[in-house]
Amino acid sequence: MSQSNETYTPTAIRLHWLMAALLVIAFAVGHYMSDLELSPWKIKVFAWHKWLGITLFLLLLVRLLWRAGHRPPALPATMSVPLKRLTGLAHGALYLLMVVIPITGWLHSSAAGISVVYLNLIPLPDLVPKDKALSEAFENIHAGLNWAFMVLVLGHVAAALKHQWLDKDHLLERMRP
Repeated sequence: MSQSNETYTPTAIRLHWLMAALLVIAFAVGHYMSDLELSPWKIKVFAWHKWLGITLFLLLLVRLLWRAGHRPPALPATMSVPLKRLTGLAHGALYLLMVVIPITGWLHSSAAGISVVYLNLIPLPDLVPKDKALSEAFENIHAGLNWAFMVLVLGHVAAALKHQWLDKDHLLERMRP
């Protein structure tokens, strides 16, 4: 089913880079909005952040469906078995966090009593009743998971650059648009 054993499919590559760009934007918007005073501007920025989170979650579902039918290329034969396992764990953690982070954001909004309305068109149901302590807990979990995600992403980028420039195994070429 996959295009070749050496490169990802064009669809996988587009989804990867689109999601990467949107994830950077969502993280930056989330970081920016955390220090804003309550105002109409803050409410608007929060809505944009939620829309990005929902969009990313939907794109992740598409990406997972695509991946279910299209195997990724094999890792270089020169990689050790422990490093291949670590790579698999890191990718698994990235995917897990891309599922859990938007859900914790949604749980935070629900517990805060703030409706989530995707693109101001589609209201999403509250997942939990309004509860200030629960809202604060989910807010902290959401923020902590985002920082963990950012650390994993930076490790992912560093590993790709190491493979490309130090190992010279052209691993990065597999995901080039």
